[in-house]
Amino acid sequence: MTVSQLSIFVENRQGTLAALAQELAEASVDVRAMTIADTTDFGILRLIVRDPERAKNILQAKNFVVAINQVLAVEIPDVIGGMANVLRILDSAGINIEYMYDLLAANRKKAYLITRVENNQKTVELLEQNGIRTVDGAELGLI
Repeated sequence: MTVSQLSIFVENRQGTLAALAQELAEASVDVRAMTIADTTDFGILRLIVRDPERAKNILQAKNFVVAINQVLAVEIPDVIGGMANVLRILDSAGINIEYMYDLLAANRKKAYLITRVENNQKTVELLEQNGIRTVDGAELGLI
């Protein structure tokens, strides 16, 4: 199971993120999770949104460079050590994590690690063997 994520190339200059956020707000796009990695000149903004295809089209119409990637949403209990357990399992299997960020559920009983790995299917199988679930966009309330 995977979740669609927007990856957006943004210039690292004042006002760029505000303009992007305004475009999404005006189009009533619901942003559920985000992270940004930056350098001196640019950044990669990663968003989990409802209706990623629509959001992609809106941003591309405003000349943003946007791609949709499939990432894993790994369900963990929202307790101390929940993330460490998942990371230990992935590490012991030699699975490299390209990047990761979290998404907390509104009820605070569950959290989700949004992660990009080289092989989604292999990772899902490994996690399931260890009693850890991955969820799709519908379960996260994105569809």
